[in-house]
Amino acid sequence: MSKSLSGHSIARLEDQRFLTGQGCFVADMNMDGQLHAVIVRSPHAHAEILFVDVEAAMAVDGVVGVHTETDLVADGIGCLPCVASFPAKSPLIIPERHALARDFVRHVGDPVAMVVATSLEAAREAADLVEIDYDPLPAVTDGRAALAEGAPLIWEQAPGNIAYTFEKGDAEAVRAALGSAAHVVELDIINNRVMAAPIEPRAGIGHYDPAHGVKHLICTGQGLHAIRDQLAEHVFKVPAERVHLSAPDVGGGFGLKNFLYPEWVLLPWAARRHHAPVKWVAERGEDHAGATHGRDIRTTACLGLDAEGKFLALDADLVANMGGYLSAAGPGASTTSSPTAMGGVYDVPLIHMHSTGVFTNATPIDAYRGAGKPEANFIIERLIDAAARRCGFDPVELRRKNAIDAFPHVTAQGMNLDSGRFRRNIDDAVSHADRAGFEERRAEAAKAGKLRGLGFGCFLETARGAPQEGAEVKFTPEGRIELRVGTESNGQGHETTYRQIAGDRLGLPMDAFDYIQSDTAEVRIGHGHGGARSMHMGGGAMALAIDAALDKARGVAATLLQAEADALDYADGRFTVRDSDRSVSLIEVSAAARNPDVAPTLTEGEDGNAGLDTFIFREQVPFTFPNGCHAAEVEIDPDTGVVSLERYVMVDDYGTLLNPRLTEGQVQGGVVQGIGQAMMENVHYDAESGQLLVGSLMDYTLPRASHLPGFETHLEGVPTQANALGVKGSGQAGCIGAPQTIINAILDALAPLGIDHIQMPATSETVWRAIQRARARS
Repeated sequence: MSKSLSGHSIARLEDQRFLTGQGCFVADMNMDGQLHAVIVRSPHAHAEILFVDVEAAMAVDGVVGVHTETDLVADGIGCLPCVASFPAKSPLIIPERHALARDFVRHVGDPVAMVVATSLEAAREAADLVEIDYDPLPAVTDGRAALAEGAPLIWEQAPGNIAYTFEKGDAEAVRAALGSAAHVVELDIINNRVMAAPIEPRAGIGHYDPAHGVKHLICTGQGLHAIRDQLAEHVFKVPAERVHLSAPDVGGGFGLKNFLYPEWVLLPWAARRHHAPVKWVAERGEDHAGATHGRDIRTTACLGLDAEGKFLALDADLVANMGGYLSAAGPGASTTSSPTAMGGVYDVPLIHMHSTGVFTNATPIDAYRGAGKPEANFIIERLIDAAARRCGFDPVELRRKNAIDAFPHVTAQGMNLDSGRFRRNIDDAVSHADRAGFEERRAEAAKAGKLRGLGFGCFLETARGAPQEGAEVKFTPEGRIELRVGTESNGQGHETTYRQIAGDRLGLPMDAFDYIQSDTAEVRIGHGHGGARSMHMGGGAMALAIDAALDKARGVAATLLQAEADALDYADGRFTVRDSDRSVSLIEVSAAARNPDVAPTLTEGEDGNAGLDTFIFREQVPFTFPNGCHAAEVEIDPDTGVVSLERYVMVDDYGTLLNPRLTEGQVQGGVVQGIGQAMMENVHYDAESGQLLVGSLMDYTLPRASHLPGFETHLEGVPTQANALGVKGSGQAGCIGAPQTIINAILDALAPLGIDHIQMPATSETVWRAIQRARARS
């Protein structure tokens, strides 16, 4: 195979089955004798549970069980953990979170009871008959409001509703720098609460194997080993090998499917209790109320500049709404993650960040595409545009002046940036967006009574996720090569890209490989997909595993060919003795490697592998730093506030591109989610009752194709040395870069009216009201 596979836009192999209806999702699956579960959820944001009466529900034909938290207690079932680890300034308070609520409910959608029946219809009928007497309590769903004196207390052990505080950076030095700065710009910034809303809601099937004492959960997951470990250690209190998790095809996740949920506790527990598999599929409204949300951080931020516009210091004080419980990794976005990107692509000498995690009566927060990096980049990018307008700088030149342009570079928060093209990205974006011709386009729009704006926004992603990952390559007796990895695809195209990596390194066609993922019984370890880590962490480990297997193979081939190992050439899946016609295929070598007479040292590998089979584990792997500059052009109807996105340009650096088409798809998908947050998406609650007001897609607005222009994508990569492939993660970057780009464009359009700040989402109502206030002042 002489043609390289990597670097080419090969069509996704998995799309053939998806487009022909051959995909297999949890909702498609059924097991013999399975039962069906329905979860009874709280209609209240905050209430005491006085009693639960299940008698009428149990009388429904086909119902085999109606369970409450007392059943879980009787079986010794533990709580869902928060496993976030960070140096909290004040003690981290982790209240007990039971799979079914005990004594109190703390958000709308909190699970209270579980109905199990022989049919879904019976389970639904019975769920409506479960009688629960609640004593409603005052509720608070806004983070800052929860900190106010007299706010309803969510947990007795958390005075003032404070879950934790976190601080990074030298507060005194930043305060002094701001005090002596020629210009100081301050903004109150809301990074609005959003939901991932993947096309496939959560679903699972619990099964129990009594012969081996193994609980098996098939679920819509994207971080199965971590969920398995939490279930084993904290919930079921059994060895990890007695909990088995697997996932078939998964229809999107965006972070939401990385975490342990109450349903993942209930399904295997109920399967064991009822001696039958138990299936549950979430309705869309259940996921809106019960699956984790993202963002919801409000920040007071200050940027200090000298008289020439050089940045001196950045201070950010964050209030992070955690919801009613701490989800598994919930505090991460507002603690350890945000500082890695605070200050963005700019040389900011001093940065201080303070964060307060707050309990409220909202759905728990956890990582959503970017998780802390979008919030950090939004802060600096909004401050830059505000500084430009308030202090008389050009927003593009202010970015160019302060962009990091020499590498390696250590940021004020301690990140060691190895590569990037920060200033060149800005220059290229300005050119591609035709900034020079914009005023003419603005004038044309004005003739039609429209306001036109052009905005720029840069981003710095810090991609890695968990700092360790493993990969395994196995050679089967049938002559197949298995690629086993712990980074789990939920739409990214891993079945294609991992085969491209292996095909290139082994000189074999892509159909020589079997891709295996998402099964804790088949894959040794894995930290799932999250943090734009799959190609960096999983792909990098796989490349090393293949290289190590080839090193083993060379010695075996030398024995078979009766030649010195360094006299062999390898190409197109064959070892050949140089300057001869003697050769042997890799598959033949793999078979011989299991023969103790040929390769006695390989039949019992130290890592548990035999023959050429190789497992590589990487740990303490450095970050990669995807980066870019985006430009958006908008038109606003001042009479209605409707914003039309006319153009969107992105210039991004993702290092080496394994499959440019798939990279572009990842980036564009992220950009669309960022546009959604900036212009329309918003999870909001009734301020008095705490009721969720976006219970369906009738209420929660997602971007549609009609909202979007054709994207103009320019991928200009500088390879990283952080992995063997030179790749930088692309999965989250679009979501990180788009919000500030859109808001800056909208504010550029509104600038003639004297408007220099607006909160997300910039809906037509929000924009219209801002225009009305500006006109009233004039």
